[in-house]
Amino acid sequence: MHWRSIAALPILLFATQAAAETADELVAKNLAARGGAEALAAIHTYRSKGELRFPGDFKLAYTETRSCPADGTEVCALRIDAAIQGLTLIQAYDGKDGWRVNPFEGRKDAERMGPDDARALADEALIDGALLAARVKGSKVDYLGREDIDGTQAYKLRVSQSDDTVYTYYLDPDVFLEIKVIEQRTIRGAEKETETDLADYEKVAGVYFPFSITSGPLNAKDKQTITIAAGEANVAVPPGTFEMPAPVLSK
Repeated sequence: MHWRSIAALPILLFATQAAAETADELVAKNLAARGGAEALAAIHTYRSKGELRFPGDFKLAYTETRSCPADGTEVCALRIDAAIQGLTLIQAYDGKDGWRVNPFEGRKDAERMGPDDARALADEALIDGALLAARVKGSKVDYLGREDIDGTQAYKLRVSQSDDTVYTYYLDPDVFLEIKVIEQRTIRGAEKETETDLADYEKVAGVYFPFSITSGPLNAKDKQTITIAAGEANVAVPPGTFEMPAPVLSK
């Protein structure tokens, strides 16, 4: 597993291997492993840049910007830009609604997303993630025991949200960081299951973020991979970054 490249993690993290048998204990250990509550609370914007690679080695330049208010309300915003040869695919959530621009379908204007897709982006916008935000969002967290994930006996936690979305988190038993997440949600009346493998954690402003993110439909052979080259916390975000743009006027 790529998580073994986290050579810089404090030795104290490896000393916390004592039995953790409750959801609260595991969430606390995950919070400590990420960098602690104070460090996470100090990050209000986070921008990562790198490469998005689809099956067939189709590559796009990738930028993701997240913004969460300093008052801790967890109503966060998100924008993802994926560009190649002058074309930029955009997906965004402004704190209330989601929108997209998809020039690969011949569309120049932004279009509003449906509520299901918007909720998915809203969850992705969280800087701390669905597990650590569960208490604020009123989600239920259950400990489901341990499960073998590629030879690692990972701790398994289920996060049940009020909108019936369910996340299953798998935590590495040594460092307590997430190595896999399975997401179950309903999109336009159909149940959708997505699995995401997380690796190559790097510290940004005192908090560990995954720099390798591979995701796709559950049990699918071909998945997309995001490889982060750099992450930056508390960056200045220009006004209007998350707002849906007006239609492009034709000449």
